Amino acid sequence: LRDALGADLTVYLTPSLEIAEVPLKRFYRSAVGGWSKESEEDGQIGGAVLFNPDGSMMPGGGGGIVFRNILTRALLTMGMKGPSGWLVSSRVAGYDLDNLLLEDLASRVSVTYGLEHALIQGQCIDYSNREPPAGLQLELGNASDPHMQDTLVMYNLGYFQLKANPGVWQLRIAPDHGKIYKIDDKSKSVSKLDDDTDPIELIGVHSFMGESKLLKAIRKPGMESVSLLEETSNTAEGVLDQIKNSIFSSGDDNNGKVVEMKGGGGDTVHVFSLASGQLYERFLKIMMQSVVENTDSKVKFWFLSNFLSPQFKKFVPKMAEQLGFEVELVTYQWPTWLHEQTEKQRIIWGYKILFLDVLFPLSLKRIIYIDADQVVRGDVKELWEMDLKGAPYGYTPFCNTNTKTNGFRFWDSGYWKGHLRGKPYHISALYVVDLVKFRKMRAGDTLRSVYDNLSADPNSLANLDQDLPNYAQHTVPIFSLPQEWLWCETWCSMETLPTAKTIDLCNNPLTKKPKLDAARELLPEWTIFDERQQNITLQLSEDSVA
Repeated sequence: LRDALGADLTVYLTPSLEIAEVPLKRFYRSAVGGWSKESEEDGQIGGAVLFNPDGSMMPGGGGGIVFRNILTRALLTMGMKGPSGWLVSSRVAGYDLDNLLLEDLASRVSVTYGLEHALIQGQCIDYSNREPPAGLQLELGNASDPHMQDTLVMYNLGYFQLKANPGVWQLRIAPDHGKIYKIDDKSKSVSKLDDDTDPIELIGVHSFMGESKLLKAIRKPGMESVSLLEETSNTAEGVLDQIKNSIFSSGDDNNGKVVEMKGGGGDTVHVFSLASGQLYERFLKIMMQSVVENTDSKVKFWFLSNFLSPQFKKFVPKMAEQLGFEVELVTYQWPTWLHEQTEKQRIIWGYKILFLDVLFPLSLKRIIYIDADQVVRGDVKELWEMDLKGAPYGYTPFCNTNTKTNGFRFWDSGYWKGHLRGKPYHISALYVVDLVKFRKMRAGDTLRSVYDNLSADPNSLANLDQDLPNYAQHTVPIFSLPQEWLWCETWCSMETLPTAKTIDLCNNPLTKKPKLDAARELLPEWTIFDERQQNITLQLSEDSVA
């Protein structure tokens, strides 16, 4: 601010005089530009990012951050918290950033972070009623490629988010929804490519901080009563049929009804998962192999890149090439208006459930989530084609055949028993999402609203990714998947293991057995898969050296 405004600036700090928790669990250093010898020695402020006239970064530009005199005997996690308009990930890291025990390390830990994207985010308002046009589909691109990515407008504040970088971008309403809405052409930043096309919003991202935008949408004449969220197919013909039905409806209850979309077309099964830390990335490599080994169809994996290590990101394309599957990384920035979690595990749980409607391309009709620490023995094409009976997603209920752990079934008594009102409590290690249904019924908006209300209480949502959908199932219904689709030693008897189609390496409160030991004892195929991924990893390392 001092440099930008050319004004004297005084900052008054008002730190809390009381410490809520002892010992301290978080240690921060900040890099806000400006370098001095004193600041480098203090380790709190890195140097500013400086560029040459040709756009290349000057040597040493960007400085760095140094942590000194922190706990050496505590298990630490390292991460970077940047501005809300940034998507940042680690580029170079020689250690497991989820499990840093400094007293065991021979050298200091050095990590390089990179800015992956500067975001375009903002608020979209329907100026017909001053309400967010929930579900409105937006596309972002440029002159040569108008549809590089897409998203939808949330009902939560009309929020939308798209990945970008410095440059000029074109934001438009997707063709299907362009039959109903158009961008208000009274704004100075709105342009028309020609007289026959709808207006587009021109957005200039002029800095690395991204861009915030208020997008004004208006309904086209005659479209005032047409809903974006009717149960029709997600095609241009479907929207036209919707419009026709809304105008010429005969009152027939079946008018406009379509059969539920199952796999969403094509012969590829899409699987979503996430992991953080070397142990769970190891589990993830084994889960992938077990899925591909037991599935006759093509498989495409979608991974959240926010928490993956640089090594895994380099490894997974090589593994995909050798084993014959596809892979794509997705990412999303936690919105500033949504109650933020501070512990990394709870942040990961949040990403697992809160952004399913916006995390994937809108063309994707269905996704199967599988925890990293699972081994799959069944053909997941069965889940891909399963009829969810109108529910937006399907989960497997906790099984009850292991009577030794009856005392740990918290959902069978007290608050949860009263809240569930006879409905089962489901496990979140595997679920199937009908993304078309999920988006049309605004399930994502509902889950985020419920989460925002409940998470204000720190004692609520102890198992965030699991408690949230179970709590909300009276509003967002859950289809109960067949029991054999998830076996867990804690809750299921050993007699049911031979018929299990997936085995989850969940924590057993009775034995407290490490997951690696449990995997080797329960699953003969686990060692085979583990040796294979180690060989691929070794080969990749040798290729990199060569």
